[in-house]
Amino acid sequence: MIFNSMLFLGAFLPVIFILDKITGRSRALQNLLLLAASLFFYAWGQPEYLWLLLASVLVNYLAGLAMGQSRRKPGSGTEAGTRGTGSSGHMALVVLVLGILVNLGLLGYYKYFNFFANTLNRVLGSEILPMQEIALPLGISFFTFQAITYLVDLYREKVPAEKNILHLALYFSFFPRITQGPIEKYRDFAPQVAGRKQSVQKMGEGVRRFIYGLAKKVVIADTLGTCVDQIYGLELSNVSGALAWIAAVFYSLQLYYDFSGYSDMAVGLGKMFGFDLAENFHYPYMAVSIADFWRRWHMSLTSWFREYLYFPLGGSRKGRLRTCGNIFVVFMATGLWHGASWDFIIWGLYHGVFQVLERLGLNRILGKSRILSHIYTLLVVGVGWVFFRAGDMGVALSYVKRMFLPWMYTASDYTVRELVPNRAFAAAFLGILGCGLIQMIGERLAGRDRHSGSETEARSAFFPSFRYSTAELVFCMLLLAYSILLMVSSTYSAFLYMNF
Repeated sequence: MIFNSMLFLGAFLPVIFILDKITGRSRALQNLLLLAASLFFYAWGQPEYLWLLLASVLVNYLAGLAMGQSRRKPGSGTEAGTRGTGSSGHMALVVLVLGILVNLGLLGYYKYFNFFANTLNRVLGSEILPMQEIALPLGISFFTFQAITYLVDLYREKVPAEKNILHLALYFSFFPRITQGPIEKYRDFAPQVAGRKQSVQKMGEGVRRFIYGLAKKVVIADTLGTCVDQIYGLELSNVSGALAWIAAVFYSLQLYYDFSGYSDMAVGLGKMFGFDLAENFHYPYMAVSIADFWRRWHMSLTSWFREYLYFPLGGSRKGRLRTCGNIFVVFMATGLWHGASWDFIIWGLYHGVFQVLERLGLNRILGKSRILSHIYTLLVVGVGWVFFRAGDMGVALSYVKRMFLPWMYTASDYTVRELVPNRAFAAAFLGILGCGLIQMIGERLAGRDRHSGSETEARSAFFPSFRYSTAELVFCMLLLAYSILLMVSSTYSAFLYMNF
């Protein structure tokens, strides 16, 4: 089940929303309802892997209890607020390591076994490990990272061990973010399980965010995605330089509006049920460097890697060489997280290279011109998305060659007009404006800092009188009606990040 389906919009969401309000006097009953709904939501897509989600909950629940028990032993240092020492501290560390290994082991088997087996077999020249038919469980990358977050924060004594397994299960499976995030830290989610506050204003904001997110996905992302698929479906000999550029620009917009649209819907759904989920985007295509881009794109994942990998490796505290090495490790892991192939690893390292170059002095050059730095960032990111989309290094390089040597590739059996209708150009135009151009003008008029706050806050600064007005209510209803009309008139399109 996905958010942009009539089953979700017409049946699942209304039923769960009404039941949630009916049970509003009992927080425990509300939590139980949301847990049951979340497990049903997950099982609808892959019932055969529901056991894996439940097993992950149980394993991490028991690991948390064991770690918490070791903290309460005499001499553990808990009373002083310091990390346990002696045998209790060693026991907590052992439990942490075992818990992380189990979580990564599950992720490694289901997502990376065939990748590692194929790589090993090629290196050795024989089939040492036979390939397996393994379907990727929904959301395994997201709930695995959340599990590691819980265990590490527990070891660092940032959170207590959760004694109510139902609360932990809701953290793992909460349906607004189970398949694509955002990656929520348990220390931010746990207080809301029992102490969240619901209000009409918060529900209204949630509905508003959900509608805007749905429109991002259905009106813009899916429209552009149809053209992208058509172009990438052509024989390379029919891909002209113009088509290669259109595919690159359209895919950059498609991916952003697809994923940020999902994130808006997830945050909106959370608010409808009283939760405040992490923001995931802040106009990444307005970035002026690759480092700035990753502070704005998939922010919950960036935050996770920074806190749970980059800083433990030493961050930038161990000298320039070590810092560069840490950046490469983080971005190799980022690429691998997105997909089990060398294409994704190379894409991650590609971003790592530019981050290192910026640290070594490129930023000083870029800082002389904001326009130059912005063009540089868009080109680097856009070329990176070509490798992200193509799925084959040779194909990606062929597209990049056509983009930067267009005069060499002008012949094609198809014209641009045959593959790209006016509706797609209109969607691209709206998409470019909505990437931050209009909002940037509004923020400057309002005297706000473009680098702070969420995309929602930026929109509010530009449209202070429009927000929550009757005009916006009418606009949202029309947007919802148009989105549903598009959904009914075409086959639904799954979210791109469901593949990761």
